[in-house]
Amino acid sequence: MTALLVLTNLPDRPAAEALANALVEARLAACVNILAPCRSVYRWQGAIEAAEEVPLLIKTSSERYAALETAIRSHHPYTLPEVIALPVVQGLPAYLAWVDSETRGPD
Repeated sequence: MTALLVLTNLPDRPAAEALANALVEARLAACVNILAPCRSVYRWQGAIEAAEEVPLLIKTSSERYAALETAIRSHHPYTLPEVIALPVVQGLPAYLAWVDSETRGPD
């Protein structure tokens, strides 16, 4: 099992909480951290935009990534949501085992 840290941003706290709960309930994530709102600046369709967003840190396994990505896209209000997966190259073995055990199960 390879653990992943997946990043995404939601437009507000209720949307972030709904997505976090759906991912953990479906065992697509062992844990989701909902961070404090931040200001994002980006180019979208040729214009510079700025928005307040709520970042999520999602802990999952590489085996569950495809289903996790599908769930994020189906629950996400953005046309093109940020979904970035970073491999966890080291970590507390007991924690990584917990991530693995919590993400096993049906979609």
